[in-house]
Amino acid sequence: MFEDSLVESVGRIRTRSRRYVLGSFLAEAALVAVIILIPYLYPAALPRQYLTVPLIEPPRAPAPATAEQHVAAPASRPRIETIDFTAPSRIPTTIPHIVDPAPGPVVVGSLPGSGPGNGVPAALSGIGPSPVPEVHAPKPTGPIRISKGVAAGQLIAPIRPVYPTIAVQMRLQGTVVVEATISAQGTVENLRVASGSPILANAAVAAIRAARYRPYLLNGTPVEVETTINVVFSLDNDSQT
Repeated sequence: MFEDSLVESVGRIRTRSRRYVLGSFLAEAALVAVIILIPYLYPAALPRQYLTVPLIEPPRAPAPATAEQHVAAPASRPRIETIDFTAPSRIPTTIPHIVDPAPGPVVVGSLPGSGPGNGVPAALSGIGPSPVPEVHAPKPTGPIRISKGVAAGQLIAPIRPVYPTIAVQMRLQGTVVVEATISAQGTVENLRVASGSPILANAAVAAIRAARYRPYLLNGTPVEVETTINVVFSLDNDSQT
């Protein structure tokens, strides 16, 4: 009997503990629910310091401007102004003749804007093109170099040197090259033997010195020129230049 009573008492204790745990859980859940719902049902019950806390997120700080945001705004469209035209009350039968006043005298050397008229500079209000300055070719400071072909064309009479006797006996032939200056009057001056046999050189220089040339003209003015003269000595033919 003692065992039966012990088992029965243990079963009662377990049943009561389950009811106690379930009841305490329900009580705690109800208490928590009341604590949560009180601020919504009765806001005045909350402490004053919690009522003054702002619940709205403060505005954010402006982000730094980027290079793309610095692009200039598109220019505004130009405004088109309209002009109102009114029809004349009557049509004129004649055309008026308008005569512009003659420009005032031109003052050379005045400052821009000080000339007569509508503020046009006096230096720009002249009529007619400006005179073209004359260009004078500089005079040559020395003899002008010309070719031997040009000099031969200026020769009045051909050069005929006398063949030296000793050169004939020696059967000596050849060409003597002479540098010479032809003056503005056509005379030959400053003869210089450039190449050739010394035996033939004197005869060549004497023949050239006796020659005469037409003056060489530069812009219509006779000038002094330098050239090369070749004198050829040949036994088969007469000597020639």
